[in-house]
Amino acid sequence: MRRFQAEGLILPLVALLTLAADQVSKQWIVTHLEWGQSMDLASWLTPVLRITYVTNTGVAFGLLQGMGDIFTIVAIVVVGILLWYYHSLPPGQILLRIALGLQLGGAMGNLADRLMRGAVVDFLDFNFWPLQQWPLFNLADASIVTGVGLLMLTMLSDLETAETGEEGKQQEAG
Repeated sequence: MRRFQAEGLILPLVALLTLAADQVSKQWIVTHLEWGQSMDLASWLTPVLRITYVTNTGVAFGLLQGMGDIFTIVAIVVVGILLWYYHSLPPGQILLRIALGLQLGGAMGNLADRLMRGAVVDFLDFNFWPLQQWPLFNLADASIVTGVGLLMLTMLSDLETAETGEEGKQQEAG
């Protein structure tokens, strides 16, 4: 019983930590940099990573600019779907709970920006192969992408387990 209760805290904890890290980092950027200004974290990182303050009215990685109102509605729907799906999960599925927490925290982080600032703050400016000229992004975007990646790995693992189970049943029957 305790294990199930602890599992139930995974999504809210991951989501809240993700949201907090995202919002604190964005507030630091807004407070310390002018729009369009870049900053080097360390001289040895400069060829690879800089911090550059920009805003984004589109979706992740600067795509579909100017459609912020639509994505505000989409983000609210996505948050609702993630919460609904989370409540339908059986015990176990810890990696899936982490994946959903990352996605939820990231979605809430960018949604908070849209509601409070009218645009999402982006600042991670990577510049190395294959990411040369890569659009700027933020911790919320990175969390969403990481969460989707973990979700895909979980689904592939579940699919592989299901296929292995079916093969085992067929061999026992044969």
